[in-house]
Amino acid sequence: MLHFTNTDMYINEIISYDLPLSPNLKQISNMLMKVFNKFPKLNNLILHSDQGWKYQHKYYISELKKHGIIQSMSRKGNCYDNSIMETFFSRLKNEVYYGYEKRYNCFEEFSKGIE
Repeated sequence: MLHFTNTDMYINEIISYDLPLSPNLKQISNMLMKVFNKFPKLNNLILHSDQGWKYQHKYYISELKKHGIIQSMSRKGNCYDNSIMETFFSRLKNEVYYGYEKRYNCFEEFSKGIE
């Protein structure tokens, strides 16, 4: 499904996402570069995530530090710490995927549906 999503919680807008077939470091880099290109000055921004491997990766941590971003992580196994994104993904799946699986003949069609 949709991976690596950044949401601005002040205006409740998705500011960056990447839709890979499987998560890997390139997708992390793509998502971060989209954010950095859109918002070149991010000093003291708090970026919250779960504790997934991608958010603990040395590359991810160093990119956040390089741009003055403060990293925040949910407690292990606690979905309530990241409830805004959990709610977003639940709604996205219900509105775009569940019950509509047969509409998408390939990954590219699904990707366009997400857009």
